[in-house]
Amino acid sequence: MDLDVFVTAHRAEWDRLDTLLRRRRLTGAEADELVALYQRAATHLSLIQSSAPDPQLTGRLSQLVARARSAVTGTRRASWRDVTDFLAYGFPAAVYRSRRWWIPTALLSTLVAALLGWWVGANPEVQASLAAPAELREMTRPGGEYETYYSSHPAASFAAQVWTNNAQAAALCLILGVFLGLPVLWVLFLNMLNLGIGIGLMASAGRLDIFLGLVLPHGLLELTAVFVAAGTGLRLGWTVIDPGPRTRRTALAEEGRAAVGMAIGLALVLFISGAIEGFVTPSGLPTWARISIGVAAELAFLAYVYVLGGRAARAGSTGDLDAAERSATVPTAA
Repeated sequence: MDLDVFVTAHRAEWDRLDTLLRRRRLTGAEADELVALYQRAATHLSLIQSSAPDPQLTGRLSQLVARARSAVTGTRRASWRDVTDFLAYGFPAAVYRSRRWWIPTALLSTLVAALLGWWVGANPEVQASLAAPAELREMTRPGGEYETYYSSHPAASFAAQVWTNNAQAAALCLILGVFLGLPVLWVLFLNMLNLGIGIGLMASAGRLDIFLGLVLPHGLLELTAVFVAAGTGLRLGWTVIDPGPRTRRTALAEEGRAAVGMAIGLALVLFISGAIEGFVTPSGLPTWARISIGVAAELAFLAYVYVLGGRAARAGSTGDLDAAERSATVPTAA
């Protein structure tokens, strides 16, 4: 191919395409012309690259084609509708779809925490290995560390600190799930161990009711979020082992994108539980009122997941990105 002749023959088309791209508004006829010129310029670029590569000309045409492609296909911008769609459909659907993972995780973890609590409470030698008797009495006495913990800092800063710590734990469960889920089990066990120790020590001091009155208002929703994160992480880990009918790469991409969305949604859930822990748990409300608020928050979340999430999941929502926003899984033409 004679490059000079080719450039002379098509320069006017490229200049016209550049002119149209510089205009802020186009008529209908001009928009049609832009599309046609873009398609021809893409063909010209392909011919030059394969037959007579010239760095300067290739660079100019590549920029021109890229600008035209952006003008033709448009650039999608996030909007408030994306946020509402995510909260109304994507996030609850993702939680609903993973229920077969996080519900067993929640039941088994609760059982482990209860057994650890019984073991600590029934064995003085185990308690002695945790701390000196004087320190244990200081922690479990009326007005001790277990009670003052929730009012030791201003409510707002305490809620922010709690939210940050719990969001990090949930994110770890989601991120580390890809390592076959093993780190997730360790993070979950540490959480249940801390809970079990608190149950056992306060039960041995005859003050388990006080402990539960402090933990349940925020703990129901907080632990549910942690269980959802852990179950999703375990599901991601199992995807590495058994991707099902999808390729492993496709399966990990789909489940990974859903897990990222789950992390954002769970951060909002943990923000609510952190607010309850910062403002309700240390408040002067009666125990029954504080627990009622925690139960109401938990029931609201479960209704949100099973009603909105179940409906969205049955309609086809998975928590993954829309098809138009995903990377192509097969090669596509430029």
